[in-house]
Amino acid sequence: MDLTWSIEEDAFRAEVRSWLEANVPKPALASGDTAVGFAAHLDWERALHAERLAAVSWPEEFGGRGATLWDWLIFEEEYYRAGAPQRVTQNGIFLLAPTIFEFGTPAQQAWYLPRMSAADDLWCQGWSEPNAGSDLAGITSKAVRDGHGWRISGQKTWTTRGAFCTHLFGLFRTDPDETRHRGLSYLMVPLDAEGVTVRGFGRLDGDEGFAEVFFDEAWIPDGDRDPARGGTLGPVGGGWGVAMATTTSERGLTLRSPGRFQATATRLVELARSRSLDDDVLIDRVTQAWIDAEAYALHTLGDVTTIVEGGSPGARSSLNKIFWSELDIDLHRIALDILGPDAQLDPDGWMKGFEFALSGPIYAGTNEVQRTIVAERVLGLPRA
Repeated sequence: MDLTWSIEEDAFRAEVRSWLEANVPKPALASGDTAVGFAAHLDWERALHAERLAAVSWPEEFGGRGATLWDWLIFEEEYYRAGAPQRVTQNGIFLLAPTIFEFGTPAQQAWYLPRMSAADDLWCQGWSEPNAGSDLAGITSKAVRDGHGWRISGQKTWTTRGAFCTHLFGLFRTDPDETRHRGLSYLMVPLDAEGVTVRGFGRLDGDEGFAEVFFDEAWIPDGDRDPARGGTLGPVGGGWGVAMATTTSERGLTLRSPGRFQATATRLVELARSRSLDDDVLIDRVTQAWIDAEAYALHTLGDVTTIVEGGSPGARSSLNKIFWSELDIDLHRIALDILGPDAQLDPDGWMKGFEFALSGPIYAGTNEVQRTIVAERVLGLPRA
């Protein structure tokens, strides 16, 4: 694997770095999981789109630059190096969009992708249900055939930023005679459709972006008949395979790029130096965390090589998810150990970052589930 960058890639890095240094909001925006912060983040997302930086690797007709995945990695490194705002469009651009590229019809791609990159349509993920958290195959929300569409009933919960979004994608049972992974379909639903109720609720940290979403005989069309009103993505009854493509993105490359953790590791090193750290154990932990962030970056280069050559990480994305979620906790826990009691007054947000990092081993499928996937599908171990 060639670890050198081309002249063109270096030029792209310089362009992105210059633009970010001139445009990243100062001071930092309020949390994108609050109503005020979310609105400010949308202004930022639209500024990115105006420069065709919201989704650099997408074709130009969808709002991107037609850049390579290598360029995308460069952009991500520079984005986090500059301390740019969190991406409140991430569920659409990083999770749903790759699935639309793979399973969407030309009409669906032409409708959804440009609106997604422009932050006109804002997507939340409808996976979890009250009795189906990490057990995605245990969902009970259903869609019943009604004319040229589907009548949806049920409930989704723990819907990140659902209180602020315009659309939801998720799995619904379309064949009541099937169980578990069979008989599911992947639906895209406008949240302003008749019969859809969104009820936001606050988290312990005060952010109010989470939501429950209720479907009371809400109707959406089939397939791409009328994309503005939603539709099915991929084959009816084959939603599990479509959802697994989304979870590969969520657990693997796109949701948590290495630039995020490299930037955090750099901040951690700077924190240790600012405190003139002389505790050998803490110094060793800081060093190891920095090495782990670099190792994740190198591993990601291998994944990109696989994708560029026409392959897919597949179940190996579960390894990624375990690694980056536990690395995120380690980085923040070390920072809190360095800060001691000062962590409660930390203006740089290490405490809030730690609180969020704790959710990493839970969302995108718990790490216990991921370890089972790795054991069975990567290592080929027998089921217990």
